[in-house]
Amino acid sequence: MTILCVRFQLPPMYEAALPQLLGLLEEFTPVVEALPPDGALVDLRGAERYFGRGAVELASVIRVRALVHYGVDCVTGAGPGPMLARMALAEAAPGVTCAVPGDPEAVAEFLAERPVAALPGVGTATARTLCEYGLDTLGRVAAAPLSTLQRLVGAKAGRELHEKANGVDRGRVVPNAVSRSLVAERPFDRDESDPDRHRRALLSAAGELGARLRALDKVCRTLTLTVRYADLRRSRTGSSGGTPMSTIRSRTLEEPTAHSAALTKAAYGMYEALGLQRARVRAIALRAEGLGPAEQASYQLTFDPVDEKVRRIEEVADRARAKFGPRAVMPGTLAA
Repeated sequence: MTILCVRFQLPPMYEAALPQLLGLLEEFTPVVEALPPDGALVDLRGAERYFGRGAVELASVIRVRALVHYGVDCVTGAGPGPMLARMALAEAAPGVTCAVPGDPEAVAEFLAERPVAALPGVGTATARTLCEYGLDTLGRVAAAPLSTLQRLVGAKAGRELHEKANGVDRGRVVPNAVSRSLVAERPFDRDESDPDRHRRALLSAAGELGARLRALDKVCRTLTLTVRYADLRRSRTGSSGGTPMSTIRSRTLEEPTAHSAALTKAAYGMYEALGLQRARVRAIALRAEGLGPAEQASYQLTFDPVDEKVRRIEEVADRARAKFGPRAVMPGTLAA
C-alpha cells in the first residue's frame, strides 16, 4: 500500500484551510494531489522507505498532526493505487484507516461484492445500464466478457471498466497546487432553505472572487460551486440512506474572465441546474480555478456599449473599495 486518500473533516465552508493541511502532507512526500474542497491523494512510496513505516502507520501520524496543529480530524483510505485508495476511503472512519492489500486476491475480494456505482468514474447512467443487464456488482462486471461490456458502454469505456473491476489501477497521483485557485465561502447563520438567500450568497461570493482576481491581474477558466447541506452525514457509495454532505459542480467558462457579472451568471446557472427545491443548505462556496495572467487571456470582441459601461463601473468600484473598504460599493441586493 503506497497511496493514501485523505479527507479532512473541515468545518462547513472552511475550505480556505486546505492549503495549510496540504502543507502538512508535503512534510511526508512532495507527491500530493489536492482534491478540493477537503481532500487529497498522497503517494507514499518514497516516504515508506525514508521513515521506515507503512502507509497505515503514516496515516495515523498525519491524523495526529492534523489534530494537534489545526484541530482538524481526517479519515483515510489506503491502497496500492489511487482508485483503490478512493474506494477504501468510503469504508474508513476517524482513527481507523481502511486499507486494501496489494496482492491480487485481496483486491478481488475487496471489489467483488461492491456495487458497480462504487467504482470511481462510473456515473449514474452507466450504472443503470449495467444493472439492467444484471451486472450490479463489480465481481459480476469483472467476470463478464470484455466484448459484452464494450457493447454496453462503448469500446474505450468498456475496456477501462473491465480493467478497474479486475483491480487494475492505472491511475497516478499528479502533484498540483490548490493555491492556483481562489475560494470565496459563504456560511449561513442557520440552515437556510430560502433560494433567494442562496442567490444572495452566490452574488456576494462571485463579487468577491471577481474583485480578488482583478486585484491580482488574473482571470479564471473554471468556476466550481460547492453546496454543503444541513445533514452532514456522509452517505457511503451504493447505500440507499443518508444525505450527501455536499454537492460539487464545475463549469468551464466561455472565456477566461475576472468579470463579476460573468462569474455570477455561471454561478447562478450551476445553482439552478441542481434543482435543490428548498433544500436546507448550511453553506455555499465558489472556487475560481485555472488561473492565468489577465494580459495573456483572449477575449471575444464585443460592441455592446452596456457591457463596456459595466466594466468601467467595475473598475471605478474596485478603486473605491481599495480606498474605503470592501463594503464601500456593493449591489443593492446585498446592502439590505
